[in-house]
Amino acid sequence: MAANSSQRPFGFADRVGYMFGDLGNDFTFILSSTFMMKFYTDVMGVSPGTVGLLMMLARFVDAFTDVGMGRWVDTVRPTRHGRFRPWLLRICGPVAVSSFLIYQSWLAAAPYGVRLVWMFVTYLLWGSVFYTAINIPYGSMASAITDDPAQRTQLSTWRTIGSTLAGMVIGAGTPLLAYVTVNGRQVLSGPRMTVIAGVFSIAAVASYLACFALVRERVTLPVSERGSPLKLLGELATSRALIGILLAAILLLLSMLMLNGMANYVFPNYYGNVAAQSTAALAGNAAILAVCAPTAGALSKRFGKRSLSAAACLGSSLVLLACWWVRPAGAYGFVVFFTLALMGVGFFNTVIWAMITDVIDDAELRTGRRSDGTIYAVYSFSRKLGQAFSSGLTGALLGLAGYSEATAFDPAVTGRIFTIACVAPAMGFAAVAAVLWLVYPLGRKQVRENAARLAEKHSQ
Repeated sequence: MAANSSQRPFGFADRVGYMFGDLGNDFTFILSSTFMMKFYTDVMGVSPGTVGLLMMLARFVDAFTDVGMGRWVDTVRPTRHGRFRPWLLRICGPVAVSSFLIYQSWLAAAPYGVRLVWMFVTYLLWGSVFYTAINIPYGSMASAITDDPAQRTQLSTWRTIGSTLAGMVIGAGTPLLAYVTVNGRQVLSGPRMTVIAGVFSIAAVASYLACFALVRERVTLPVSERGSPLKLLGELATSRALIGILLAAILLLLSMLMLNGMANYVFPNYYGNVAAQSTAALAGNAAILAVCAPTAGALSKRFGKRSLSAAACLGSSLVLLACWWVRPAGAYGFVVFFTLALMGVGFFNTVIWAMITDVIDDAELRTGRRSDGTIYAVYSFSRKLGQAFSSGLTGALLGLAGYSEATAFDPAVTGRIFTIACVAPAMGFAAVAAVLWLVYPLGRKQVRENAARLAEKHSQ
């Protein structure tokens, strides 16, 4: 790797610009993971099990598109704008439009088969094609912005700030605007969701353009040979660090998105209080901004990113089990537990992007080649698996609880939903902590040793 001296030094513009990139990503990703199932079950009349199954089937396509995109960005030569930045311009429009098309409420009266095909095709175009084509270059770009581990941790923190801001806007704003009162009950409005999806798509394009304008690639990464991707994946499959972070990512997304997804049923159906759902999203994301973002860097430097993340995930698990045991009578009691749980996993989310660069460095030392795009693609695929498993499992558990349009406010059904919303994510967060402690090997000492070895290698 070589530094490009013609670019301005790493600074505040890069941090803010990288934040905007994830803001753009999550204007569509968080909207999909949080409200797509609610939209298709309550507005389009599709069973939750079917929604979850179709989202899981889409991941078979991602197995090819994610890795293919990763190999592509590893093997193409950079343009005058760099290797990764140009993709922000190329794909920002298609990814925003395809996301908007998912939430077309005017199709609610169409035949059931038409609704199923529309859901599958639009979700596939958004998640498996265009989101892949912009997210993988964006995530891989961190290694090209700087090769300094401390600065990469700063990028990870600011990326988390971007994700948190998107989660705050979507989680707090959407429930307040998308629900209407019908016969004394709060239900999701299809036309309002269509408009909201359009607004978030426009915001995504603006965020991607801001990222392109502010960020600079100043580290020239070697172009990988166009070898067999299966051979490279075979080499990477022996990496304990990669296996550990992939398992942790799948379990994290599975648990976190299940918690957020079940909130769509706990607040309006169990508590009958959508305003509290908005408060929960606002408070949870505000806690991440106020507590996790300012302190994660210092805490990870003191204890290591692995130890900090594992302890925080275990804490979130215990909080949710306590919530299930206490079973707060009021919606705002649940908000307190929800906020504490999100704040716990927020520490892991704040440093996880820096942990990916640690894994990439470790893989370079193991294989002798730099594969930023491929490794990030495999990691991105694991996050999509977590999202799909979350949707599939959430749909299956809702079906097991007996949820349907007819039973949506049945006390026995909503009581079972409350239990699932606490216990299932708690088990997942505990599993994340176990994987980080028992499988993922890159503790603080090993990361420092790898950084020193790479610095010596690149200086030769």
